[in-house]
Amino acid sequence: MNPFPWTEYSNKLTEKILNPKNFGAFASDDGKPHGMRLVIGEEGSIASGNHIRFYLLVDEEDGVIADLKYQAFGDPALIGAAEFTVEILLRKNYDQARRVSAEMIDHRARDFAHIPAFPKELSPHLNLILSAIENGVEKCSDIPLSNPYESPPVPSNAMEMEEYPGWEILSPEEKLEVIRNVIQEEVQPYIALDAGGVQVLKLNQEKEVIIAYEGACTTCPSSVGATLQSIEQILKAKIHGSLTVTPDPSFLNLSPS
Repeated sequence: MNPFPWTEYSNKLTEKILNPKNFGAFASDDGKPHGMRLVIGEEGSIASGNHIRFYLLVDEEDGVIADLKYQAFGDPALIGAAEFTVEILLRKNYDQARRVSAEMIDHRARDFAHIPAFPKELSPHLNLILSAIENGVEKCSDIPLSNPYESPPVPSNAMEMEEYPGWEILSPEEKLEVIRNVIQEEVQPYIALDAGGVQVLKLNQEKEVIIAYEGACTTCPSSVGATLQSIEQILKAKIHGSLTVTPDPSFLNLSPS
């Protein structure tokens, strides 16, 4: 029995629970013809009331998770959390999968940026999800990683249009603070999947956002390509369409291609 009224769930979470798309399982030989390794990660138990099992098909050439399914027993929120987790992990490599956090899952399920999707009492469900994923990816750690930063980890739904109200009348300092908040909430958690980071240095002419990369991003070719484009698209969608993003070259140390 669900102890929480559904009104405490976000609309996105409720929709995932009512219409799951990734519930199921893979057979042991499903991925073999395509060079995929099936790994299974699970946590919890039916006896305890909540159990989750993930089936991951991992490419044995580059460690990328090509497909995922799951089976869940217990609270309906566990199904919703698993659905969002599948969306986050699809086409990521197993090393990125290790860095997924409960906050990242909750953020993806939110209707509004500052309102949690999951009641705080259900945080153990998110931890159950993370433990199951960790159990799974441990079984493919021998697979070499190839081009781990080829595509940005930022999800497409982060680019839904919802421009910041009253942007034009904000002071330059207020605009810079808004940009930093969006970067922190919408970009940083996903960049962290690649062991990288990004900080906002300044705002030129109230339109050009100057950023600096940190960690793995400083040597990643996509930091001046796909990742940079994703960051700019998110700022255009979440704040204002006039914004552009430029990396500070003094913070980059890219190897020649």
